[in-house]
Amino acid sequence: KVLNNCASGHTQLLYVSPERLASNRFFFFFKTLPVSMIAVDEAHCISQWGYDFRPAYLKINEFRSLFNCPILALTATATDEVQLDILKQLGIPTAKIFKSSFKRENLSLVVREQENKSSEIVHILKKLKTSALVYVRNRRQTVEICNDLQREGISAGFYHAGLPVESRNERQKSWIENKIRVMVCTNAFGMGVDKSDVSVVIHADLPNSLEEYFQEVGRAGRNGSKAYGVL
Repeated sequence: KVLNNCASGHTQLLYVSPERLASNRFFFFFKTLPVSMIAVDEAHCISQWGYDFRPAYLKINEFRSLFNCPILALTATATDEVQLDILKQLGIPTAKIFKSSFKRENLSLVVREQENKSSEIVHILKKLKTSALVYVRNRRQTVEICNDLQREGISAGFYHAGLPVESRNERQKSWIENKIRVMVCTNAFGMGVDKSDVSVVIHADLPNSLEEYFQEVGRAGRNGSKAYGVL
């Protein structure tokens, strides 16, 4: 149905996972369509030096070569090395690079040493009574900390990659619609989520890299209001 809508001109904007480009049916179907622009989101995934390398992104350059149209690559976390690799992998070595500062004036980053992490998380979330994310290292912790928060009367849910797709979608929707206030999650949560009223992102554990930390903590304060990242 979606492909037919594209063919008939009724679809102006199509979101596609890079993994979809591995489908010959999809690939050759699009050769017949007038694509006017290709935008690559989370473009750091195309680089082997990026924190979240996904080989399927390498197929984008082959797809792009089918069309004579502009291409735009976007990312919030690309070192100088990753930026150059993105240009190389997309076959656009002379493309212009536009960057803004990594510094977010409204976002305060705090590091706390705490033996009882769960009680400290409860303490923070009782002070900041707005939408929040709590990142943990493993699936077991998502359940344990979520239960701790609920026992303290804090509206919370948990999310990890081991849950069924329907359950993950429902939990993400509930958090976005503020039916639950706090999501306790692994790094499987958050890609592509843009929620403006998150005032705090708490990390119970160290992420794998600074790039990954910046990506996750950057989900706080997107409305420009004062926000906190607590590690």
